[in-house]
Amino acid sequence: MFTPSPLIAQLRPDLPSPHILRSLSTIKAVSVHTSHSSCHVIVLTLEGNAFLFGRNSNGALGVPSSVASISELAPMKLKPSNIGAPAGAKFVNAACGRNHSLLITSDGQVWAAGANNHGQCGQVPCAETAGFKPVPGAWRKSDPIDKPVKVCAGVTFSLVLTQSGKVYSFGSGDHGQLGNGRTGEHIITGNKTGFDVIYEPVHIKTFDKKIVNISTGQQHSIAIDVEGRVFVWGYNGYCRLGLGHQKDILSPTLVPQFSTENDLVRGLLVAAGPTNSIIVDRQRMYHMAGKWKNSGEGSTGQPYTTFRVIADIMSCKILAACSGGVTHWALTPDDEDENAPSSPQLARSPGKESLDKDGKPRQVKVMTVAWGQNAHNSELGFGDGEPKSAPKPQRVRTLDGVEVFDIAAGQNLTMFLTVPGDSDLPRHPDEIDHAELCVVCSLDLGDDELELCDNPYHLKCLNPPLDEVPEGEWFCKRCLEESERDAPSAAFTDYDTTFKTAAKAPITGTKRKNGDEADPQNSAPKKKR
Repeated sequence: MFTPSPLIAQLRPDLPSPHILRSLSTIKAVSVHTSHSSCHVIVLTLEGNAFLFGRNSNGALGVPSSVASISELAPMKLKPSNIGAPAGAKFVNAACGRNHSLLITSDGQVWAAGANNHGQCGQVPCAETAGFKPVPGAWRKSDPIDKPVKVCAGVTFSLVLTQSGKVYSFGSGDHGQLGNGRTGEHIITGNKTGFDVIYEPVHIKTFDKKIVNISTGQQHSIAIDVEGRVFVWGYNGYCRLGLGHQKDILSPTLVPQFSTENDLVRGLLVAAGPTNSIIVDRQRMYHMAGKWKNSGEGSTGQPYTTFRVIADIMSCKILAACSGGVTHWALTPDDEDENAPSSPQLARSPGKESLDKDGKPRQVKVMTVAWGQNAHNSELGFGDGEPKSAPKPQRVRTLDGVEVFDIAAGQNLTMFLTVPGDSDLPRHPDEIDHAELCVVCSLDLGDDELELCDNPYHLKCLNPPLDEVPEGEWFCKRCLEESERDAPSAAFTDYDTTFKTAAKAPITGTKRKNGDEADPQNSAPKKKR
């Protein structure tokens, strides 16, 4: 479910509150990926496939850029076999940069597509990497393969984290974001200056302990090691690295606040926004550095020069955190609502905090908190008639009763992964085309219609028949079978067909106008579901 900024605002207005994405409502999603600088989304499924949608600038979705975008109403299904992965391989992680994307397959291969003018796709620099290509990396030369477990994408660079805790970087090094100790600044001709462009992944050798997590901003990075020590490097405008100054850092540097002998104040979680960085310490307190709003402390003129606690959520135990284009998100235990959904602890902590007395994941009631200024596209999801922006953290009431376990915040949208359950969230789109006859008896539906499923049925025609509409989420046998096959009940775009069609399309050199893109919501009469 999500709160998107549409590609055609005139025809598809912003969604003011979280909606269930109808096209993927039967898919068993395990992770969702976008970023503070991207306008596209990658959803990975339990079956190991990927569904992609959004803006396709420079071919970021893995198809030629002659395809301007792929609608969220008909996402493109991508199988590992479509891009040359071996039989049985699954997608296990993904990342979205501004105009490029990264994928990891279970055989230990990293794949990249999109803008590659700085080598950020791991290929010889070119304007566009059309289609996902394998990234040659030293991790594949070890025996056994040191498999990548996470990828991150900035604007012009990329990072790879392997299972042994090694970090590799590639792309532009103009601000030290490659972490290799240099920018490679040199004079090209006259007054023109150039910088390092490294397209073959380079191992960042600064770390002396295993790195367990990484995150990238537009041009900076943050990492945390197994002992909870936090490292930052790259562009340091607005003091986003939290080191007390604005000088760019060319190699991973320890953040003093989180490198003391006191284990409780070491790091647990890290995340990077476009101009800010986040650290959650082992007491689960939320700290921020850099520019994260447009007025007052934390703004352009008064950035947080070092990591500071956000006072409004000082008493919250943070389970997960991230930043979008102008938004900031946190999941925290919900002490207010006794009926709030329960979810396993979302973040692994050192020690036994996340386990109950039987050694099983401890159940906590989860509350979603959000804030951010200039959120003009309703990406905070506060609801119709409510303010679109919030300078201070607020509870997202529209998600009360919804069990959120992952959040991906984009440039102008927010995606949520939730556990299916009893929720009254609306669906997107609100109206769809469907047959006017029951799929079993082929008779008119009349008033005896089951509206929880996109396939039309009479209650009496189901096996077993129903006396009344079930409460909460419900799917028919056909939908459940489609879910097992990763085949959405709604139409989806086939990767091979899309790629072949786009490759044949002539490039005219003109930009597509808003009105040139067909809108599936306005193509035929609808019946509300």
